Amino acid sequence: MTLPDVALLNREQAILEFNKRVLAQAERSDVPLLERLRYICIVSSNLDEFFEVRFADMLDAARDPVNAVSSRDVERVARAAHDLIDEQYAIFNEQVMPALREERIVILNHADRNETQRHWVAKFFEREVRPLLVPVGLDPAHPFPQVANKSLHFIARLSGKDAFGRDNRIAIVKVPRVLPRVIKLPATVSEGQQAFVLLTSVIRAHLEELFPGRHVEAFSQFRVTRDSDLEVDEEEVANLRHALRSGLTTRHFGRAVRLEVVNTCPAELSNFLLEQFDMPAAALYHVNGPVNLVRLNELIDQCDAPELRFLPHEPVWPQGRLPRQKSIFHRLRKGDVLLHHPFESFEPVVQFLREAVEDPDVLAIKQTVYRTGSKSELMDLLIEAARRGKEVMVVVELKARFDEEANINWAERLEAVGAQVVYGIVGMKTHAKLLLVTRREVGKLGKPVLRRYAHLSTGNYNPKTARLYTDLGHLTADPELTADADLVFRELAALSKFKAPKRLLLAPFNMHSRMLEHLAQVARAARAGQPARVVVKINALTDAELIAGLIAAGQAGARIDLIVRGACMLPPGLPGQTDNILVRSVVGRFLEHTRICYFRWGVSEADEVLYLSSADWMSRNMFRRIEVAWPVLDPALRQRVIDEALMPYLHDRLDAWQLGPDGHSQRVAETGVSAQQALMRRYIAG
Repeated sequence: MTLPDVALLNREQAILEFNKRVLAQAERSDVPLLERLRYICIVSSNLDEFFEVRFADMLDAARDPVNAVSSRDVERVARAAHDLIDEQYAIFNEQVMPALREERIVILNHADRNETQRHWVAKFFEREVRPLLVPVGLDPAHPFPQVANKSLHFIARLSGKDAFGRDNRIAIVKVPRVLPRVIKLPATVSEGQQAFVLLTSVIRAHLEELFPGRHVEAFSQFRVTRDSDLEVDEEEVANLRHALRSGLTTRHFGRAVRLEVVNTCPAELSNFLLEQFDMPAAALYHVNGPVNLVRLNELIDQCDAPELRFLPHEPVWPQGRLPRQKSIFHRLRKGDVLLHHPFESFEPVVQFLREAVEDPDVLAIKQTVYRTGSKSELMDLLIEAARRGKEVMVVVELKARFDEEANINWAERLEAVGAQVVYGIVGMKTHAKLLLVTRREVGKLGKPVLRRYAHLSTGNYNPKTARLYTDLGHLTADPELTADADLVFRELAALSKFKAPKRLLLAPFNMHSRMLEHLAQVARAARAGQPARVVVKINALTDAELIAGLIAAGQAGARIDLIVRGACMLPPGLPGQTDNILVRSVVGRFLEHTRICYFRWGVSEADEVLYLSSADWMSRNMFRRIEVAWPVLDPALRQRVIDEALMPYLHDRLDAWQLGPDGHSQRVAETGVSAQQALMRRYIAG
């Protein structure tokens, strides 16, 4: 495939552009007020990961003389990050906080607190905070302390000399993570409001008490973000699990990439911190408020104001297609079942595994685990299955970023009860979502036969995120599809030579090439004047060859709609080049996570295919991960995917953004239909 001559958009700036769309939710008057604050927190969390991973990688690439990333690219992305963070704090201070005050929800600074409130805060400081603080005055015997990734600290400049007559004027105070960052004042002192104080305000008000006999001349809270990507040479380590567990202890002290201080921090102190962390001036971020807005989730959780939150949404059980009282195995022998989360409950997936564990005729259970959480009923069920003597194989991805520790713990617990645990293939992450059950049954001639049942999904085996992310799950007893799933598990365990499955596409082997083949088929049909259509819904589009295939199909005359939640490097709407391609992004109540690929290259039913997939259209997913995609062959199920998971998003006007050729997005409209809201109403109505 010839790469496109169209200049692609910058990936890091595309990620920041996505976060601008998320931040825009905090400005919407039709979004409940506490949810607007939550979007601000989400952006902070996203930016933390951006600096820990993407920006850190970009800095490494800029140091490599053979890499295409230049220092100018880094500066441009850093400026965009600075602008986004400034906008985030402006929305927080000028829109959201004043609106909360109107609802009598307030954050009280020291100057805002009356004498009664100050007395309460002082007692709280003495009782809960001061015993855990250890101020460190810097001198040759007390060097600058180790500062962990994203941990909160204060820096202070002190007057006079210390108790030994020395002129050590700089001190550092570490704030333990165990302390709450948001404290709700009791009703007895809150004057009829819901009043909160931030831990930083509590410490700030009593900072001088930590340095008896000295005056705090200047101070600031600060926070450092570090490169947090775990790097382990899998070819060199004998035990990947042990190597990763060891790496977890050093992750918190990687290279510093961002320093946050409050905007009142004197230059003397910020420059001192930059020098200690060996960071350039561009890495300094002055913020007008708390240095970690993520922790304001604690305020949202403590607020007693249900009217300021989204109305509760309870996913429905698909009773008509999957009767709750009957065996799921029995139902799947009659046909496949599609689950659309979070509009439909994830509980049928849990029940599928629970039934397999409790059924004496089930002989074996195999499952992939990428992100499942530190607490998981699914993992508990797999442990119970092994205890009951069933053959249990679990492919645990130890390198699932920021979930490594939870996955290592699950792997050890599974091995302790005799489950077969494998860690996929060296150098690749296992990102496929598969659950396979093998059951002994009575065949047509009365003889015992083995029948397989499977669940394939676009999302993770995590019941918590299944309530927040849109995903599609596919329950099936189809012999070819389940045999393919079994083949994938065998290849992951035995590391045997790749044998192409009949129905599944498997990255890194044939998924990328098959997608390119379909794009070429669409292009040929367009040139021949036949119907030619592509609709792809994914989380990111960054692979240059797939982008080239899309551009070629569009230039041949095919109509192409891309629904890309996050980073998209394809610039749509360029006259004569990409003007047949529309790119939209939907940002609503739920995180869009479904991966769907639809291709049409003619007039017959054979000229159409729709895949569900675990993979985004990124080079890492296509070549450095184990991913699956599978065609939905049942006409009714395929039409349901189109009607529920594609068409509503192409017609969304309330939550949709359209990407321009310059990489910037514009909201499609301020009023109109929301795909997510329409789907919630549809499922609630039955």
